[in-house]
Amino acid sequence: MCCSAQTAAIASRTIDSDVDMPKQRSSPKSKRAASKTKDQAAGRVHARADRERAAAGRLRARAESMRDAAEQLRAGAERARVLGEQYRAQWETARQHQEALRDAAESVRQAAEDARHGTIADLAATAESLSASLAKMQFLQDARNTLRQLAKPSKAEDLQ
Repeated sequence: MCCSAQTAAIASRTIDSDVDMPKQRSSPKSKRAASKTKDQAAGRVHARADRERAAAGRLRARAESMRDAAEQLRAGAERARVLGEQYRAQWETARQHQEALRDAAESVRQAAEDARHGTIADLAATAESLSASLAKMQFLQDARNTLRQLAKPSKAEDLQ
C-alpha cells in the first residue's frame, strides 16, 4: 500500500469514527455541526498526512546521507586497497633486492674463498720452490767445499 492510499484509508476511518452520524434525519443545524466535525476530522487527517510526509522526507534525507557516507567509506576502502597493493609491491621489490644482495654477497664470499685457496696454493708452490732452491744451493756449497778441499794440497803431500 502506498503512502497516499494508506493516508486515504486512515482518513476514511478517522472521519467515520470521529463523526457519530445519527441514524435519523437531522436538522440543518445538526447537518452543519456534522459537516464541521467532518471538516475538523479531515483537517486532522491532512495534518497527520503532512506529518507523515515530513517524516518520510526526513527518512529519505537520512537514507541519502547514509548512502553518501557508505559511498565515502567504499571510496576510502578502495584507496586503502590500492595503497595496500602499492606497499605489497614495494615490499616485494625490496625483498627481491635483498635476495639479490644476498646472492651477490654469497658470490663475493665464494670468490674470496677461491682466492684464499689460490693464495695458499701459491705459497705452497713458492715454499716448495724455495726449498728446492735451498737444496740446490746447499748441494752447490757442498760441492764447492769439496772441490776446494780437493784442490788444496794436504800437508802430507806438501812435504813430499
